[in-house]
Amino acid sequence: MNRASSVEDKREAPMPIQRSLIIGLVACLAAAFAPGTSAAPTKKIVPVTFIGDSVAASISYTPQAQTTLSSGLKVRLDLRVCRRLVAASCPYQGSTPPTALEALQSLGRSVGDVLVVYVGYNESAAGYGKGVDQIMRAALSQGVRSVVWVTLREQRDTYRWTNIAIRTAAKRWPRLRVAEWDRYSRNEPWFVADGLHMGATGATELARFVRSNVLRAASGQAA
Repeated sequence: MNRASSVEDKREAPMPIQRSLIIGLVACLAAAFAPGTSAAPTKKIVPVTFIGDSVAASISYTPQAQTTLSSGLKVRLDLRVCRRLVAASCPYQGSTPPTALEALQSLGRSVGDVLVVYVGYNESAAGYGKGVDQIMRAALSQGVRSVVWVTLREQRDTYRWTNIAIRTAAKRWPRLRVAEWDRYSRNEPWFVADGLHMGATGATELARFVRSNVLRAASGQAA
């Protein structure tokens, strides 16, 4: 072999490696742009219905609270003064709001994945547990996957018993998540004189608290 051919061989030696790299790059590009290739999945916006009474209604009056609650969620608010769970609601300013059960039933299967219930300040604890059962049966039959039930602030003894009924019901209903607002908000300066209703700061804190519980419920995390 002469010197010229030796030099030529050395120059051509890398060519198979270069060819391999080019072929690999073309294959990667072809796979990336092939028909049927899907983009990264988008995060699902969770549909939620929030049924509450006048305490929860502070969110309706506070734009910041609504923005906080709806981040990553599609929220329907149904918050009415004087609402009760299943017994006839009390009248307010000449009208009587539908009960939580009536409001739920009126929505049919459009309730969404998660139902939030914050109702109980306008009634006694007697029979509340049975009311929870009625709500749960209706919610599950309407396609709801999880129910987040917010505990009452225990400013009265009857509210403590209502909370016991809520926690006891959670043992009967695996899809019921108890959101311990009473414990979370204890000793916080978010409330007016009755210790229940809130201004803008409290409403936003309630919204943040509810949102975190909804996201955990939607993802299947334990309470």
